[in-house]
Amino acid sequence: MYINVLEMLEDNVRDNPDRVALRDENESITYKELYERARSIAGYILAHTGVESGLAATTHLPKPVAVCIDRDIRSIILFFGIVYSGNFYVPIDVNMPKERIDTIFADLKPMMILSSAGQTIEGLDVTDYEKAVCSDADEDVLSVIRTNHIDTNPLYAIYTSGSTGKPKGVLISHRSVIDLVEQFAITFPFPDNLNFGNQAPFDFDVSVKDIYDALYNHGTVTVIPKALFSMPLKLIEYINENDINTMIWAVSAMRIVENFKTFSQIQTDRPKLIMFSGEIMPVKVLNYWKENVPGAVYVNLYGPTEITCNCSYYIIDREYAVDEALPIGVPFRNTQILLLDPESGTPITESGKEGEICVRGSSLALGYYGAPDKTAESFAASPLTDKYPERIYHTGDLGYYGDDGLLRFTSRKDYQIKHMGHRIELGEIEVAVCAIDYIDAAVCVFDKVREKIVLFYQTGEGADVFATDKELERDIVKKISLKLQKFMWPNVYKRYDRLPLNKNGKIDRVYLASKL
Repeated sequence: MYINVLEMLEDNVRDNPDRVALRDENESITYKELYERARSIAGYILAHTGVESGLAATTHLPKPVAVCIDRDIRSIILFFGIVYSGNFYVPIDVNMPKERIDTIFADLKPMMILSSAGQTIEGLDVTDYEKAVCSDADEDVLSVIRTNHIDTNPLYAIYTSGSTGKPKGVLISHRSVIDLVEQFAITFPFPDNLNFGNQAPFDFDVSVKDIYDALYNHGTVTVIPKALFSMPLKLIEYINENDINTMIWAVSAMRIVENFKTFSQIQTDRPKLIMFSGEIMPVKVLNYWKENVPGAVYVNLYGPTEITCNCSYYIIDREYAVDEALPIGVPFRNTQILLLDPESGTPITESGKEGEICVRGSSLALGYYGAPDKTAESFAASPLTDKYPERIYHTGDLGYYGDDGLLRFTSRKDYQIKHMGHRIELGEIEVAVCAIDYIDAAVCVFDKVREKIVLFYQTGEGADVFATDKELERDIVKKISLKLQKFMWPNVYKRYDRLPLNKNGKIDRVYLASKL
C-alpha cells in the first residue's frame, strides 16, 4: 500500500526509468530525470528554510510552498520537489487579479514561492525554477523526512472561490489522491502506452487526475498548449502528432470542437478513453464526439474539489436523446454518497426524491487551510451516527436516484429558485435550451431584483436563418414550450457570439450575473 505519491514515482524510476513522464511543447523528461530534478529542488527548499537533519526532521510538519504556474512541465517538477522537501504545494496563477492574489497570500503565508517560467509577484520574493533545480540534495534530511511521511500529510492546496467571494484553500492529503488513482485504475480501461492530454490548468483539480493517474499507471502527461483550445483544428493535429490516447477534459473544451464542427476537416482515432466533468455535458456535443471518435470509451465524472476531484462516474453505455440529461452514475468504490432531505437533513432512501448530495470516505479533503469555521460548516458530522466521529462533505448540489439506481444531478442549491410561486431548477431550463440544434451553449441566471429568469445563450450553425434576435427568441420559446411549463420560460434573452469562460474553462456565471 502506498503511503505517499513519491513511492509511485520511485516505482517508475525502478521499473521504467527511461519512459517519458512529462512532455510539453518545449521539452520532455523521463521518470529518472523527474526524480533527480525533484530531489534537487527539495535540496534548495530545505537549504533555505532551516530544516535540519536528526530529530528536527522527524518533527517537521508540511508547510505551504507556492508555485507560480504556467502551461509547462516545470510546474509539475516543482510540485514533486516540494513534496520531497516534506511540504505541500499550492499552485498560483499570477494572471489572477492582484486583489485575489493578495487575499490568497495573506491567508496562505507560504514558506517559499517558486516560479516555473520566471514569473514575479509584486512585493514578494520569488525563486525561479532554473535556480532551484541546480541545488544539491541533503540525502540525510530527505531520508528522515521520507521515513516520517504519513498518508494524512497534505499534498496540495487549491484555492477555490467561496460563496462570499473570498478564496478558500482546499487542502488534500496523500491518502485521498492515492485512493482516487487506485479507484480509477480499477474502474476504467486505461489503454496501453498511456498518454494523458492535459487540458486543465494546474490550479484546477482536473489536472490532479492527469498527473497522478499517469504516475500510478506508468504513463505520460502531455501538456497541451492553451492557445490550441482556441484553434480546434490544430488541437486535433496535436492529439494525433503526440499519440494522446486518454483525455480528462472540461466539457467546454469538448464543446469547442463540436461548435466548430472540427471533425469535418480532420479526424482522429487516437483517443481510447475520454472523460469529462465540470459542467453538464450537452448530449448533442457527446453524440458529435461519439460519431467521430467511435473507438473511445466515454465517461461522465462528477465531484467537487473538496472530495478530491470525483466521487461518482457513469460510463456511457447507451444512446441518449439531445433533450436528456446524462446521469452522474454511481459512487466510486470506497466512497459513499448520501442524499439528505433539504428540510429535515435526514437521508433519502427512495428513488425520485431530490436531496443534497453529500459524500463520505477517504476522498474527503482535510478541510480549508487556516479556516476552521468554514471547514466545520461544509465538513459536518454525519447524520448516520452519533456514536463516533464521522464527517461528510455537503456539496451544495442537488440530485436524485432514478429507478435504474443511477444518480442524477439536478442543479446547485443556489440555482434553485422560487419564481411565480413555483420552485424551479435553472439547470432543467438549460438542458432544454441546449437541446436546440442551433444553440451551442446556454446558462440561466435569476435576477432577484426584477424577479426574472435571464437566459444567456450562444448560437452556432443554423442560427443565421433568423433575421433578428427577436425571431430567434420566438423560435427558442416555441421549442422549449414543448418541454417546459410556461412559468419556467426565460423572461429575458441575451445572445452572445461567445459566452465568457472563467479560468477553469467553465461558463462564467459570476461575470454574467454582474451583467443583469
